[in-house]
Amino acid sequence: MSTSKSNETDHIAATRELAAWASALRFADLPAEVVAKARTCMLDTLGCCLFGSTLASVQKLAAMVATEDCAAQSAVFGLPMRTSASHAALINASSAHAFQLDEIHIEATLHPGSLAVPVALAVAEADGGATGRDLITALVAGYEVGLRVGLSTKGGMFARGYHNQGTTGAFVAGATAARLLQLNELQTQHALGLAGSQAAGLMAVQEGAMAKGFHSGRAAQSGIYAARLAKLGYTGIPDVLEAPYGGFLSSLVGDYPLAPLTADLGTRWEILKVGFKPAPASNGSITAMAALDAIMTKHKLSAGDIKRVTAHVSTNTLHHCGWEYDPAKIQGVLAAQMNLRYGMAVIALERKATAAQFTEAKMRDPVILEFVRRVAVELDPKFDGSGGKYRVACRAVVECNNGARHETEILYRKGSHEDPMTDQEINDKFMDLAGKSIASATAKRIADTVAKLDSLENSNALTDLLGAAKK
Repeated sequence: MSTSKSNETDHIAATRELAAWASALRFADLPAEVVAKARTCMLDTLGCCLFGSTLASVQKLAAMVATEDCAAQSAVFGLPMRTSASHAALINASSAHAFQLDEIHIEATLHPGSLAVPVALAVAEADGGATGRDLITALVAGYEVGLRVGLSTKGGMFARGYHNQGTTGAFVAGATAARLLQLNELQTQHALGLAGSQAAGLMAVQEGAMAKGFHSGRAAQSGIYAARLAKLGYTGIPDVLEAPYGGFLSSLVGDYPLAPLTADLGTRWEILKVGFKPAPASNGSITAMAALDAIMTKHKLSAGDIKRVTAHVSTNTLHHCGWEYDPAKIQGVLAAQMNLRYGMAVIALERKATAAQFTEAKMRDPVILEFVRRVAVELDPKFDGSGGKYRVACRAVVECNNGARHETEILYRKGSHEDPMTDQEINDKFMDLAGKSIASATAKRIADTVAKLDSLENSNALTDLLGAAKK
């Protein structure tokens, strides 16, 4: 049985159970591998934040916030600016998600780091700083609560056109802030209720709107508002997740399982399934690009050898990044990053996928557009189901001008927990991204500080570095 009505009596306390667990979580409860993963997640997210601060979309947002003349409580990463904790989280979380490089939990369809990390650091700094252990504990609480909500949506929210980063993401942020503010069980329950009430985000942003990153920022800001209000006794929806009418899942998903919300809570750590991104593109595009690259490398093909490419993908990938790439409709670089056809075209033509392949100049390049027309995307039902495990899988078929036909299948994206990036690759990614915003020496100090996060006495030592003046 999967709907809220059928499970109402069994799971009436699901929100309360999550709140009780998050409020009681202690650093000593965390396995060593979870602590290590939290450090890696923070480093990767901070690199995305620092690079994001160089983008026009983030600078426009920062300029708007500056006009509000808020209290200078917390640092804006990569910019010479301080503002209130909620506005700092708004900007920093928008930065983290602005260029499609932030980590992701595939089955939950959520990028938790770009929510939890900005929230934890902003709230901590505004309150005089926190220990590294408290930061890690708050991050893990936010990840586990938010990811379990994402798992309960089973892709249904995304299918309806909602952007999980702005909807489910509010729970990541709310749980992170609540744990860092040391809210009790009831206060945390109301914080989750308030966070869920603020959830918003529409997936039509995928054609290039700046609002995609903004969804992450608003969810982070909402989480801080929720926790701070709950601390003052402000009440939210106490059964926000499982309420049969007007609840988060019943309204935004419809048919859903409640069991993933609390099953094996505290023994199965979803943070360990978070993967990192090697390229600034949608996850489905990255897998498809890898499949095409593998075929071209193995058979020594050039773009000129290729007559047609067909990417066989899941329903989710088909909707998320398999849409027609029409240069007359796209609004900005995000459209190229989100589009599988464009991604396969640049891999074929330029044999790599870095920030240099996703620019205003490239997105309407006639040579790229010509190859885009050679790319087809088709549904392969075998990639559906399995709890979203194969959501970004791809079977690529290449037809050559000489009549040859080549095929390969990649089930997991490079950087996922099934095919992970190495620690060195993640560190190199951080240094490259951070170096676009701050001096390399400062970036190195940030990386060294995060590596020893669980022994850090005060988080202000880290936020002082993140708020350093630009190069």
